[in-house]
Amino acid sequence: MPGTTSFGIMTAPSQVGYDDLLRVWREADTIPEITHAWLFDHLMPIFGDPDGPTFEGWTLLSALAAQTRRLRVGVLVTSNRFRPPALLAKIATTADIVSGGRLDFGIGAGSRPSHPLARREYAAHGLPFHDAAHAVGALAEACTVIRRLWTATEPFDFDGEYVRLTGAFGNPKPVQRPHPPIVIGGRSSGTLRVVAEHADVWNIPGGDLGDVIERSALLDRYCAEIGRDPAAIVRSIHLPVSYEQPDGTRAAIREARDAGFGHFVLSLPSPYPAGVARWVADELVTKSI
Repeated sequence: MPGTTSFGIMTAPSQVGYDDLLRVWREADTIPEITHAWLFDHLMPIFGDPDGPTFEGWTLLSALAAQTRRLRVGVLVTSNRFRPPALLAKIATTADIVSGGRLDFGIGAGSRPSHPLARREYAAHGLPFHDAAHAVGALAEACTVIRRLWTATEPFDFDGEYVRLTGAFGNPKPVQRPHPPIVIGGRSSGTLRVVAEHADVWNIPGGDLGDVIERSALLDRYCAEIGRDPAAIVRSIHLPVSYEQPDGTRAAIREARDAGFGHFVLSLPSPYPAGVARWVADELVTKSI
């Protein structure tokens, strides 16, 4: 993934219908200024009506990938807590093939324990919720295993602390070679060490720009410790969009760009206005560059 400026949209697949999501992605697919599109990975709402609808992200991603032709597509970011990594590698491979090689593979340690609406989805789906140290360690092993499943030409065993596989083999392989770009999201120091080792792209939610800059500098130091060029990791930021006050969004884009971020994911609140992708291009992208 080149280190140039790029803009994408995020449509949270929650409190919204499939037809509306499909409308926005199809429109965005025709807008050259928008080059990527994203979903999130939650199994229950984390905003709005707690009993409202939420789609499973990877199933929906493949459906939308099949309905688009140009956009790069991804889940920002997959919770490594939800799916065993070998299964996730297979799911992601399927999405890459369906999309014709347009997948950006987003992954993270999983929801913050402090977010009550995110935490409840684990108990509701019979999923364990381990502490942060476990989550970060499991993420590192997952990245290792997933990359190996995408590239290994023979079956292999893996005996890690968190992941154990016997006779693991990925077939078919992803369209992209050597594998889809790996996008790791998060801000904790533990996650940033995983980013330094495994990521092609690092994504962080916007907010306090000073904190974002500090996190980026910490990532630089972790890269230096392992002998990796920090410039090899694209810096990505997730920014909320205001339809009523686009000046604020444009200012956030400019500030993040000045801080070294070149990959922008613009989160669109629903309901989505008619022509929202064209509006993003005209009012946010064009007026920010």
